[in-house]
Amino acid sequence: MNKSFTRAAWGMTAYTILVILWGAVVRATGSGAGCGNHWPKCNGQIIPRPDSIEVLIEFSHRLTSGLAGLLALGLLVWAWRAYAPGSLVRRWAGVAFFLMLVEGFIGMLLVRLELVQDNASTLRAVAIALHLTNTFLLLASQAMTAWLAGRGEQFRWRAGLAGSLRGLLVVGVLGALLLSAAGAVTALGDTLFPAESLAAGIAQDLDPTAHFLIQLRVIHPALAIVTVAYLYWLGGQLTGLGAAVTGWKTRLYWLMGIQVTAGFINIFLLAPVWMQVVHLLLADLFWLALVLLTAETLAEPTA
Repeated sequence: MNKSFTRAAWGMTAYTILVILWGAVVRATGSGAGCGNHWPKCNGQIIPRPDSIEVLIEFSHRLTSGLAGLLALGLLVWAWRAYAPGSLVRRWAGVAFFLMLVEGFIGMLLVRLELVQDNASTLRAVAIALHLTNTFLLLASQAMTAWLAGRGEQFRWRAGLAGSLRGLLVVGVLGALLLSAAGAVTALGDTLFPAESLAAGIAQDLDPTAHFLIQLRVIHPALAIVTVAYLYWLGGQLTGLGAAVTGWKTRLYWLMGIQVTAGFINIFLLAPVWMQVVHLLLADLFWLALVLLTAETLAEPTA
């Protein structure tokens, strides 16, 4: 096992989460247009004058995102030098770097097409959902790179695992992705159409003439209830599969409970920026716990 590479891969995953959270601040504060529709330059300059807080927020996000891309490239080069051809670590590091490029491309499109600030179009909602979906796939690929490196690349399909259980795990992962995409659209609606009170927010949701982003807000909590209930049930099917599976299942249970609580708090507080960031952080950790639980379930336990 290459301990240095493993630590670096987990560090890359943690840093990516920080970049994701800062991206949420960009969206929640309406700073996405801080650099205008210029990309990669900011307001036509390589290093812009910080004449507003929006410019500072957007430009700092671009800098941290660019550093993430360089780190992902460095990790890929390291994987190619440290591991043999055909290595799973190599492959997952390659997937992670590719998804990092896709992440940057989507970010560029959001800026160039002006799908930022007060834009409430259907195209922006679709782009935001795709953006978060790619973000979660990126996190999953980075976590898999680190997880495989930590196992010394020892991966074999678990013998005797029922095919139906594999299918149930896939459904759980896809359900979590759908839930997260819906959450991104809900967060966009909360940002563009803030409610003055909880009663006013409920009235907005029930208004048949309301903007589609408001009408869609009810979908996320409904999906959350269904997905969490399903994953709690699925966890009950994962018995006798070893300490690693039990450990990740316990973490997933705790994170789901905390996340649901945070979701209700977010609603009652009318989705302040800091609470949106906390909610997204918990979503990232929940997703990683689910991915690693799935990996440990499908793989033969290490000695």
